[in-house]
Amino acid sequence: MLEVNSVTLNFDRPVLSGINFLLKEGEIFGIVGKSGAGKTSLLKIMSGTLEPTAGTVELMGQKVRGPLIKLVPGHPEIQLVNQDFHLDTYHTVEENIREQILYLPIKERNQLIEELLDLVELTNFRNQKATTLSGGEQQRLALARALACEPRVLLLDEPFVHLDGRLRSKLISYLLELRKIRKTSFVLVSHDGAEMLGLADRIFCMKKGKFYRSGNPKDLYYKPKSIEEARLFGAVNSLIFNNKRVLFRPDEFIESSQEAANSIRVIFQRVLFTGPVYESYFLTEKKEKIVLFDFKSLENVEYIRVEKKI
Repeated sequence: MLEVNSVTLNFDRPVLSGINFLLKEGEIFGIVGKSGAGKTSLLKIMSGTLEPTAGTVELMGQKVRGPLIKLVPGHPEIQLVNQDFHLDTYHTVEENIREQILYLPIKERNQLIEELLDLVELTNFRNQKATTLSGGEQQRLALARALACEPRVLLLDEPFVHLDGRLRSKLISYLLELRKIRKTSFVLVSHDGAEMLGLADRIFCMKKGKFYRSGNPKDLYYKPKSIEEARLFGAVNSLIFNNKRVLFRPDEFIESSQEAANSIRVIFQRVLFTGPVYESYFLTEKKEKIVLFDFKSLENVEYIRVEKKI
């Protein structure tokens, strides 16, 4: 549906180099990389608000035209929510949403406004000017404005950075419903890949303006190619065992004994209770630090064995 073809962007240095992918209808697509990788620039090009140096973006076979061609950049079927927010700051919260859907009959318009205000939990701020909102509240309002347009494609830059766990869960449920009912497609961008593991169908890892690996969330999480890549998706252990570097997640282990083959001696340091699991911290005999996740404290564990999930 949305096709990115050989997109390149140069300023005083290369920002993006030969980016290619196809976003299918109803697909949730994740892009993960550190700050400066080029993620935000790519979203702006996809939305039609930034002109690429070379390459094209096409939606349903038609080229998305950038600011060199369009007087008002952007595409009505593609909505971008990034850290700029682009709110009408001296309009109220309700007015910011209403002005996006003036084409709707009054009854449907009011119903959608109430639905979106409830979703982003800004009902009590409806008469407050956008300029007086906090950064997190402005981000939620920007999201509500984008959703009001009912786009085919929604581009979200660090969408959960200002949200607590409860509101994040509520938003994810809404996005999944949009995908199911409207076949909306999403591109999510974040420096924290863990945010995407339960949501994205595919994830691309990005570095220095290039995609260097893609896959489904489970493969990227449990089969990283490097320690740097592994850390994009959360905690990972790294140690030397039998003269080889071994990477494993905190849940990829079983309790063992001294006599068992491939057992690793661990020395308990401390434990943290995080709610769902206990995080138990250890040192190996080589002073390597590791953390293990379990539903109980592992303070009495002395030996473990790495047990890969896939």
